[in-house]
Amino acid sequence: MKTSRIAAAGAVAASAVVVLSSPAFAHVSVQPEGTAAQGGYATVDFKVPNERDNASTTKLEVSFPTDHPLASVQPQPVAGWDVEVTRTKLDEPVELHGEKIDEAVSKVTWTASGKGIEPGFFQKFPLSVGQLPEDTDELVFKALQTYSNKEVVRWIEVPQDGAEEPDYPAPVLELSAAGDDHHGSSGEDEAGEAENASADTSDTAAGSADSSDTTARVLGVVGIVVGAVGVAYGVLAGRRRGNA
Repeated sequence: MKTSRIAAAGAVAASAVVVLSSPAFAHVSVQPEGTAAQGGYATVDFKVPNERDNASTTKLEVSFPTDHPLASVQPQPVAGWDVEVTRTKLDEPVELHGEKIDEAVSKVTWTASGKGIEPGFFQKFPLSVGQLPEDTDELVFKALQTYSNKEVVRWIEVPQDGAEEPDYPAPVLELSAAGDDHHGSSGEDEAGEAENASADTSDTAAGSADSSDTTARVLGVVGIVVGAVGVAYGVLAGRRRGNA
């Protein structure tokens, strides 16, 4: 009985190792900092985990969709990495938010100038992008992850609605519905919220001050009344003692 339990536990542990090492659990992904609204600008992070125990990630290549080109792509410097933005002439000019463009960013490449992403770590690669398209609710970015042992993992499989996630899914950026201010970024929205919160705090403080003043006045009046009652009581007590 004891041997069977040990064997069963070993099988469960082995299954867990297989599941945890599956690419679907640790793949290159993209997420916005705040929101990525249709027609607006956003800051997005490409998150790259290292899946190998004996090699570091030394290069990341992200291809941009040509069916929904992005005219503006600006990388944020990442310590220990060199970055290159590749622009490509479009086969046919497209109208983007009222303007015709004949070239767009086709690829961004990060190359490690140091050790890269070592085993057990991950790295984020931020980009400011825009204007985001208004005729789709997602953007698919195909990515290549290169390791120090020359292995290349191709994150290029496009997830399909209703189907299981592929083994090597391409990063997908979900776009939210367009807001009133297409030029507003999540940072500006947060600043506005902070300003409103500050105003609310000031109003609350002012209300608290008014409340404190009112309380002080009431306590003052009560004190005067109590004092007057005390004086009257003292006078009456004195008269009674005098009459006695």
